[in-house]
Order: sequence, then C-alpha cells, then structure tokens
Amino acid sequence: MQVGEMGRLETKETFFISQGSPTLSIDESLPARHFLKSFREKVYGSAAPTAILIISGHWETSHPAVTAVSGPSPTIYDFYGFPAEMYQYPAPGAPELAERVKEILNANGLERVDVDKKRGLDHGAWVPLMLMYPEADIPVCQLSIQTHKDATYHYNLGRVLAPLKDEGVLILGSGAATHNLSKLRASRGHVSSVVDSWALDFDSWLKDALLSGRSEDVNEYEEKAPYGKVAHPRPDHFYPLHVAMGAAGQNAKAELVHQSWGLGTLSYSSYKFTAT
Repeated sequence: MQVGEMGRLETKETFFISQGSPTLSIDESLPARHFLKSFREKVYGSAAPTAILIISGHWETSHPAVTAVSGPSPTIYDFYGFPAEMYQYPAPGAPELAERVKEILNANGLERVDVDKKRGLDHGAWVPLMLMYPEADIPVCQLSIQTHKDATYHYNLGRVLAPLKDEGVLILGSGAATHNLSKLRASRGHVSSVVDSWALDFDSWLKDALLSGRSEDVNEYEEKAPYGKVAHPRPDHFYPLHVAMGAAGQNAKAELVHQSWGLGTLSYSSYKFTAT
C-alpha cells in the first residue's frame, strides 16, 4: 500500500480470506481468528482503506449485484442461538462505491448490475470484518457471486474491477479454501491436527498453483486439482478467491498469509495477491 499523487491512498494488494463457522468471531481457540485480528497491523498495514469491496460466498444472484446502504449496514443472520456480541457490526454502507462498481462493470460489457439499497452484510462479510476492522468505521460494499457461471468468469470480473485499487479500495474475497460441509469432522474439534487426505491434497495443490502463478489452473480447478469437486461440491465459497486473484492483475504474485485447519477438513488458508 502506498500514497500516490495528491495524497490518494493506493494499494497493489487484494486478499482472499477463508472463514468457517460464524463462531470465528468469538472462538479464541481458532488461529484464524487471531490472524484476522492482526490483519491490519501485520498484513495490510496500519493505514485504513477508503472503502472495502467484499465478495462473499453467501450472496448468490443471477446477475452481479452490489449493496448500497445509506448509513450503517444491517447485518444478516442465517443462524441463531449464538452469543449476543456476534450480532452487531454497524459498518457504514458505501453507496458511492456501489455506483462506481456498477459503472465499471457496465463499461466492460455487463449490462445488468443491480444496486440493492436495502440488503445488509451477511456473515461471510461481517464475521471477518469485525475482527479485521472492529471499529466498523470503514464504508463497506458487498458484491454478489453467480454460481451458474464458472471460475474464469469470476476471475475476469475481478480483472475489470482492478482500477478500484488505485482509488484506495480494499478488494477482499471471503470464502473457504475447502468447503464440504458433509465431510466436517466435529469429533476432531474446531482446531484440527489430523486432516483428511483429500482436503490436504487439494489445499496443497491450491497453494502450489497460486504461488507458482498458475492462475489458469486455478480457474480450471475442477479438472486440474485433485479432489476439486470434493473440496468444493458447490463453488460458492471458492469464487471469491477468483475475483480477488483477478483484481490483483495479470501475473500477480500470490503469498500464503495464513494456514490452519478446523473440523478435520476445513482449510483456513488465506492469500495476498500483489500486482507486479
């Protein structure tokens, strides 16, 4: 991150964050929680972005859509029975950023981009953000995914949004490096020392592909990766990675910034993508 002409904040970096259960926001035993709490100081830098564009695996639409709430964003809960402190993250909405995203996507051939002025942040957005930026003082705009499209579509979606980095916007994908809820192993506890071989094989392949700059392989993960369809029976939690990877720019350098496991199969591997 750097300050450009006329003091404007610029960044060459985009990020993909793996987040699992909503209890990540309160469970002190999870290493991923401590990683996210240290994100601003140790990973991104102390200077705050002008706004955050977050792509969550929990918002699926037929066409791209962005949130444009005026005032504090409401938070969406698709779970219940958790402690009260989880039910609050009043980050301001970012309607100007939403219009900017729409403008960029329209200019690059996506004729329909919906602007949702009522929808708040789902837990794929507010859970990591309440750890990364607990003051809830940075405007947040959420971008949806289209699960009927493929990974390359989402990579290209990120590519056209890359100019936002020059405007000080933090582009953040939020999902999971592995996400097969039917294969979670609750008996192993939230923090796992024993990981199923298929999950480890996929996670290792992903790390090698990203760090080697093989973005096309990552876009074709269902054919190229071991256990691709096992690691992601549905692509919802993986497509945010493709958007973040694309938004960093062609030939961007990937760096693994966190790695831990939960429930035997859930990878919290998280990556930084830096433009070269």
